Amino acid sequence: MGEPVLDPESIPVRCTGKRALGESLEAEGRAFRFTAVSMGNPHCVIFGENLSEKDFYRYGPLIEKHPLFPRKTNVEFITVHSRQEMTMRVWERGAGPTLACGTGASAAAVAAVLNDLIDREVTVHLPGGDLLIEWAGDNHVYMTGPAVYAFRGVWLEESTTPDQEAWPHAPGFSGLLTWGESTIPD
Repeated sequence: MGEPVLDPESIPVRCTGKRALGESLEAEGRAFRFTAVSMGNPHCVIFGENLSEKDFYRYGPLIEKHPLFPRKTNVEFITVHSRQEMTMRVWERGAGPTLACGTGASAAAVAAVLNDLIDREVTVHLPGGDLLIEWAGDNHVYMTGPAVYAFRGVWLEESTTPDQEAWPHAPGFSGLLTWGESTIPD
């Protein structure tokens, strides 16, 4: 997954220290403590908040667009179970709730190590499955997890132009797209 970025200006996050570690923010009157990490994209990692479904949908988008994050941020809500295990819910920047996020799990593991909550290897439980994350001694983060098919499609017609290869719904495309067992006419 690469090396984590901890410099606030590079994440980017507005804070006064050399790292955004244990910083505070407020959203609709509720205070949160967070650690910010970039894994090529910004992450706001919040520990100990076992939010209800309603609160997850309420605070996720508010924190994503919080003024402390000039380019918005992904938001991870973490429950630490032990030094080798934690659960994560993610509000992904620009997408909302997602089932899994590899960069988010990596950022959460780095943030948890920096806050002395876990060891450098941890299983992260996500709604989409478990990931094993290791922040190794070479400063790289390694992720291990299952690979599964998310979609399978079949092109029934090969008369596309170069523009239509990039976007099959372009004017003039006259094929069928398939989704699982059903066929969806274009």
